[in-house]
Amino acid sequence: MESQSILIKNASILNPIGDGKTEEFRKDLLIVDDKISQIDEDIDESNADKIIDASDKILMPGFVNTHTHISMSLLRGIADDLELDTWLNDHIWPMEAHLSEEYCYIGALLGACEMIKSGTTTFSDMYFYMDGVARAVDEIGMRGVLSYGMIDFGIEEKRENEFKENISLIKKHNNTADGRITARFGPHSIYTASVDLLERVRKEADKYNVGIHIHMNETLKEINDSKENHDGKRPFELLDSIGFLADDVVAAHCVWLDDAEIKLIKDNGVYASHNPCSNMKLASGAAPVAELLSQGICVGLGTDGASSNNNLDMFDEMKFAALLGKASTLNPKVLTAEEVVNMATINGAKALNIDAGTIEVGKKADIILVDANSPNMTPMSNTLSSNLVYSANGSNVDTTICNGRILMENRKMVTVDEELILSEAKRAIKEMKELREADE
Repeated sequence: MESQSILIKNASILNPIGDGKTEEFRKDLLIVDDKISQIDEDIDESNADKIIDASDKILMPGFVNTHTHISMSLLRGIADDLELDTWLNDHIWPMEAHLSEEYCYIGALLGACEMIKSGTTTFSDMYFYMDGVARAVDEIGMRGVLSYGMIDFGIEEKRENEFKENISLIKKHNNTADGRITARFGPHSIYTASVDLLERVRKEADKYNVGIHIHMNETLKEINDSKENHDGKRPFELLDSIGFLADDVVAAHCVWLDDAEIKLIKDNGVYASHNPCSNMKLASGAAPVAELLSQGICVGLGTDGASSNNNLDMFDEMKFAALLGKASTLNPKVLTAEEVVNMATINGAKALNIDAGTIEVGKKADIILVDANSPNMTPMSNTLSSNLVYSANGSNVDTTICNGRILMENRKMVTVDEELILSEAKRAIKEMKELREADE
C-alpha cells in the first residue's frame, strides 16, 4: 500500500482511557498509513496528503460492535414483538433456509454501510456463508472479526460439517485484508451445540490460536433448560466443567447470571458483550452490567442482528445501555456516560484483541468525526461523553476512518456505491420472501 497521511486539525478529542474514564482535549492529529502518528498542537501541514478541518467536530475512536449477525440486515423488521423462541423457530430460521453466499454478501454490504455511516469501524460477526461476509468486509474497508455460527443439535454428521466450515473460514481469511479480517470459532450456544462440539471447539481454538464467540445466558428458558439437561448446571457452569472458558472467549448477552457464574466469568477472563436493545426488544431481560463492571470484568457493547434490534447504530446502544442499567437497578449513578463510551470503544477492542479503541500515538487509525454543529448537539453544556451518549445519534457522524483509510467523508460513502447496495438489498430480500412463500 502506498504511504499516505491525513492531518485532522483543531479537533475536540474524546479519548477513552479505561476503567470507565475518558479524557478531553483539543489538538491536531496526524495519521500516517494505518496508525496514529502524532497528537499535538498546531502540527505542520506541509507533509500531509490530506487535511481535514475538525473545528466543529468531536474526534473519538471508531466504535467496536462486539456482537452482530451482519447479513441479517436483510431480515430487518421481518418478525417483531415476539419472544426469542417464536422469533427464531417460526420466522428467522425458515427465512435463513433460503440464504446463499450471494445474499449474505449483499446483506453484509448493507450492514457494513449502515455501521460505517453511524461510526462503527470494527464488528464481531457470527453467521453463515462467511466467505461472502469476508468479501464484503474486504471491499468496504472495515475491520471484521468473523466466526461461523456452529449448530449441530447433537448430530455427528452436521457437527463435522460445522467444523469444516469454521476451519475453512480461519484458513482462508484469518489475518487477511491488510490485517483487517481475523477469524474465530463461533459455537452458537449451549442449546444448539452439543457438548461434543463445545469440547472440540476449545481444542481447535487452542490449535489455531484463535478466539471463540458464543451466545450465553440470553433468556431464563436457556438457564432452566441447561439445569434440566446438564445435571443442574447453569450454562457457564457447564462450560467450566468441560474446560471451555478462557480469556479468548467473548460471551454475548450474559443476561441471566448468578453470583457463581459472574465469578467464573471473572476468574477465567471471559469478555461479555452487552446487547441492550436486542435484550429489551425480545424481552429477554436486563444484564447485570453494573455488577460485572464493578467486578473488573471487561464488558463491550453489541447491537446483535438488525432483525432483533432493528438497527446497527452504536449510539443507540450506548444510550440504552446507560438507561437500562439505571432503570433495572433504580440507581441513576450506574453506567455513566463515560463508562458506556469505554464499553463501545476500548473495552470492545480489548475483547477482540484489536490494537485500537483509544486515541494514542501508535494505535490503529480507527477514528470517527462527529458533527457537533447540529441542533441535537447544541448546546454542548456538559462533557463530550454526556453529549455523545445522551444526545447524539448515528446521523451525526461526519467522517469514518478505518486502518488509516477514509470510508465516509461528509456523510458520503467513499469505498462503495451506496445506492447500488440499497438496490441489491431490496432485490435480495424480495427474492428470499418469494422463496419462503413457496414453502408454505
